[in-house]
Amino acid sequence: MGLKLKLREGGLCIETRVDVKESVRGQTIFIIQTIPRDVNTAIMELLVMAYALKTSCAKNIIGVIPYFPYSKQCKMRKRGSIVCKLLASMLAKAGLTHIITMDLHQKEIQGFFSFPVDNLRASPFLLQYIQEEVPDYRNAIIVAKSPSAAKRAQSYAERLRLGLAVMHGEAQCSESDMADGRHSPPCVRNTSGHPGLELPLMMAKEKPPITVVGDVGGRIAIIVDDIIDDVEDFVAAAEILKERGAYKIYIMATHGLLSADAPRLIEESAIDEVVVTNTVPHEVQKLQCPKIKTVDVSMILAEAIRRIHNGESMAYLFRNITVDD
Repeated sequence: MGLKLKLREGGLCIETRVDVKESVRGQTIFIIQTIPRDVNTAIMELLVMAYALKTSCAKNIIGVIPYFPYSKQCKMRKRGSIVCKLLASMLAKAGLTHIITMDLHQKEIQGFFSFPVDNLRASPFLLQYIQEEVPDYRNAIIVAKSPSAAKRAQSYAERLRLGLAVMHGEAQCSESDMADGRHSPPCVRNTSGHPGLELPLMMAKEKPPITVVGDVGGRIAIIVDDIIDDVEDFVAAAEILKERGAYKIYIMATHGLLSADAPRLIEESAIDEVVVTNTVPHEVQKLQCPKIKTVDVSMILAEAIRRIHNGESMAYLFRNITVDD
């Protein structure tokens, strides 16, 4: 199938236009869409392509999206919105009938979709890299950067027969505690009001400094996560691990967004190597920082496409995979 994608400039606006160059009536179409730096443009291209195929009477429209964008915005934050749910609804409305993706930020995101989602895992490839490329990996310890990542780290540790350490506390607040109007108007006790309206005051949370639960002294520390974007937390964690005696520090993640000045921060940090898959293009970042290494996961995506096209079972791609991976 031939698709013609071009940008139309009108005044200050740049519009996306898609022309389908051959008949797709009754066919199954796979749209492979990686997410570059301009996330919103990529999403709009995907929506326009899917809608063009839908109106051309394609039977099935399957999106292959290795990194699903906005997956971090899958929970309500103060007066924000669950953007990931919005995007899932938009894709369904545009005409997508199936999605192939990899390592969603939260497994529950699959429930946002009204059509099937195959959430592939990168852990077999990353585990293979550890076994083949990390010298003396038997002397390593798997580290969870936060308690929320402990399940993923535990899964890695059990497969590699290694120890587990968990980091607790944060270098900075993950949620802003700035005044957002929740405490306005000022709370004034009204003795004449109904006593049932007086709610108990909640104590403010106080985040402790970063501590490590587990012995990393004289070991290789391997921090595992699903996304590495802003690297300040990883850099702070690496410094703590160095202070605790770890002599090498690896970061393993599926999606290497590596935005802003992440390559420079990694190069100047105590991190020895950052290993990510090629779900997101990061060639420029690799040129800026030799510590960034890439693991190719195109094989499993290609096999998923082949199996869906031939109507074969996908169970083989999930063998020995647990929900914690």
